[in-house]
Amino acid sequence: MSGAALIERRSIDYVPLAERRGKVWHLWPVWFSGGAHLATLAVGVLGIALGGNLLWTAVAVVAGCLLGTFFMAFHSTQGPQLGLPQMIQSRPQFGYTGALLVWGVALVAYIGYNAFNLVLAAEALHQLRPALRPASPRVMVLFGLAALALAVVGYDKIHVAQRAFAYLMIAVLTVFTAGAFFRLQIPAAQWDVHGFRAVPFLAATFAAASYQLSWAIYVSDYSRYLPREVGVRESFWWTYVGAFVGGAWMMLVGSVAAASAPTLEVAAAMEQAAEAVLPGLGPVLLVSALLGLITISTLNYYGASLTLLSVADTIRPLRCTVGKRLASLVVAFVASCAIAIASSHDFIARFGDLLALLLYLFTPWTAINLVDFYLVRRGHYSIREIFNPRGLYGSWNWRGLSAYLIGFAAMIPFFSTGRFTGPVARALGGADIAMLVGLPVAAAVYLLLCRSLDLPAERAAVAAADAGLEPGAAASVT
Repeated sequence: MSGAALIERRSIDYVPLAERRGKVWHLWPVWFSGGAHLATLAVGVLGIALGGNLLWTAVAVVAGCLLGTFFMAFHSTQGPQLGLPQMIQSRPQFGYTGALLVWGVALVAYIGYNAFNLVLAAEALHQLRPALRPASPRVMVLFGLAALALAVVGYDKIHVAQRAFAYLMIAVLTVFTAGAFFRLQIPAAQWDVHGFRAVPFLAATFAAASYQLSWAIYVSDYSRYLPREVGVRESFWWTYVGAFVGGAWMMLVGSVAAASAPTLEVAAAMEQAAEAVLPGLGPVLLVSALLGLITISTLNYYGASLTLLSVADTIRPLRCTVGKRLASLVVAFVASCAIAIASSHDFIARFGDLLALLLYLFTPWTAINLVDFYLVRRGHYSIREIFNPRGLYGSWNWRGLSAYLIGFAAMIPFFSTGRFTGPVARALGGADIAMLVGLPVAAAVYLLLCRSLDLPAERAAVAAADAGLEPGAAASVT
């Protein structure tokens, strides 16, 4: 893709070194903006809703964000090293066809989250303008089209939009935060250090951690055009700081709003809290959070497009074109709008449980993907063999698939959703610590199974396969 192109032409294909550009600090606004939106508020509300106080909910939110963002940011470092979007990188661990397992889950997540975003946007606009129906199909479609338009132009313009929104949101959140210290009336019990309750604390911690970890499925999509010389440390920290600050700050706004108005819905509580801080700030904060909902919906459409193309490439190898990328975006848009428009309140509640399950499904994947990249193959992958259906990585990789299934099964007793609570979670009063189990189990099993890999022979095969991929450059990535 040339720097002057309006519409991005690359999708799941490799980005050659000659086309690499951008600065590593551009990563922080992408992920700050990724968290600073309306949907993130609800995560901060959870601890308060379960009976925790503001002090300990705030500690839980920060701790959870520190944990979940740690794993998410390591995925970001893979983009400059491989020049590939995130999900296509799963083929070496799961096989050319086996990767369909995680891609199917990712696709449901992208489209499902956007369906939620469309419903949430319509409800927020109803809060701003009561004359608008809270579930207006027209509002949902128009909101989705705004997000789709940005996804169409692609990578460069998404980065620009995220930077602009980040600066806007920092200004608005700074005014709200500074004013909240002096103007917001919060009951003294909300600050009581003796008000610690284990179940709300654990629930809030791991909700925040899981939410941050959910970015892992597309984080390197937005670093893959960076020059290969960008170091792991740099890309990790610019991603980590942006995602942690944006996510934690917005969750804490949700916690404060819920503590000050526990009987209101999250959008209404946020608007009321902002109005108490500064008259007129409520609508400004709500509109700003809605703009953030547009940009996160853009990221979901963009990720859904790349995942759809990855699935299509598995069924029948394809040549990446602008037309195919646009067609995949339209499919994702239509699917999310159809779900949002057809949804009922009961459906939304049940679909929320499904999305919680999707977060469980991505926990073992992130462990396997990171362990493979940093500890097993150590960045040595063949770009050409990733796209070869009968190539080096095979059709089904039993090591990755086995580790995934064992890691997922180990988490089941710790699940806690509206429809199913595992025995360990039940003993903990409904607290969900499944992520703490799935990550180490999947990682340990995968490491054990990979002891039989002949890595020197594989590295020689990688060098031979990618000879000439980049004239004058090393064949493998490190």
